[in-house]
Amino acid sequence: MNAGILSNRTVLELGSMIAAPFATHILSQLGANVIKIEPPSGETTRKLVRGGPSGTYIAYNRGKKSICLDLRADGGQEILRRLIGHSDIVVHNLSPGAARRLNISYDECATVNPEIVYCHIKGYGPGPLEEEIASNPIAEAATGVMYSNRINGKPARLGPSYHDQFAGCYAVMGVLSALLGPAGKSTRNIEFGLYETGLHIAARDLVGVQLKSQLLGRPEQEPSPEFSIPGYGAYETQDNRWVYLVMLTDEHWRKFCSAVSMATDPELATLRQRRKHRPLVEELVTAAVRSFTYEQIAARLSAQGVGFTEVLSSDRVLSAPQAREPRKFSDISFANYNFEAPDFPLPSCTGEAEPNLPPPLLGEHTRELLNRIGYAEESIEALIQNGVALEADPDAALWAPARQPAKATG
Repeated sequence: MNAGILSNRTVLELGSMIAAPFATHILSQLGANVIKIEPPSGETTRKLVRGGPSGTYIAYNRGKKSICLDLRADGGQEILRRLIGHSDIVVHNLSPGAARRLNISYDECATVNPEIVYCHIKGYGPGPLEEEIASNPIAEAATGVMYSNRINGKPARLGPSYHDQFAGCYAVMGVLSALLGPAGKSTRNIEFGLYETGLHIAARDLVGVQLKSQLLGRPEQEPSPEFSIPGYGAYETQDNRWVYLVMLTDEHWRKFCSAVSMATDPELATLRQRRKHRPLVEELVTAAVRSFTYEQIAARLSAQGVGFTEVLSSDRVLSAPQAREPRKFSDISFANYNFEAPDFPLPSCTGEAEPNLPPPLLGEHTRELLNRIGYAEESIEALIQNGVALEADPDAALWAPARQPAKATG
């Protein structure tokens, strides 16, 4: 494995949940040394599953080092300033109010380290809501995504926190641009919101509804393809597996008909015709798929060049040959459990600082990092004794034990 394009860079993260930790996860995969500053209670994702770390924490914090500090204390602030002085990049997603209380603004960081690249992922960018707090589902609701995603008629959030993860990707783009560009506040002070991230992601749909309004004279929501195009979506096979078909064009329809040996009806040759006869098309596709096992129809669709895949449950995804050949994940051991964590999908750019290093225990590297930035052992001991800095308890159980089934009584 190569060293990674950021192998000589140190990133300071003050992150919680997903947006900032996801950004620094990518920076870590690109070779950067990531130091995660956490409060005495630890960051939120450490306690989401049976009182212990969640999949989010394990997946997006591997390879980082944790220092646990009380930043409300003068001693904690002094440690923070020293860490900033020894870092190249600061990434955080604190609320604007919390950032001010903890003295983590661009100007304060740049006073300590004029070359620092500073990235703040906020709820909202400049505007009347810039002081408000926003999370992933709030961004979905405010930018039109949730309106179209309904369960029993009620707007609902998407499953994964895509807005957080997109924001993390945008943060990485901003950081890399700052490192490539000229020094100065205009390029190295990166602040943007989840809301603005959501707007950019939704651009296609927001422009689409404008187009429909001008063509039809009324605002009409742009439906997702599987609701607007017959034959586009998930269909069940004979052996009760699900195949997802992408049927956007007339050529796709022709290839599908050939794959399942279905006669091409001239009355269904065009998308306009198929939309007109939607119930019939859905009935034909459902019956055709149902007449094959998944392996049978997969072979036929592949031979005809039809876009498809099996709809997989999460526990089966990493068993797929495409995920394993070559391996697109790393083996991670953490707290006596073993995990397979997917890697950054650009292997030519990847080079973790410490490959396969598990996510850290809370404060696991506190002593090591304090020593690295110049604290003597007696000073470190005093900081720990006074509660300014905390170090990990390697023997503490991370998760509550599983409940035992109740014994039957007779």
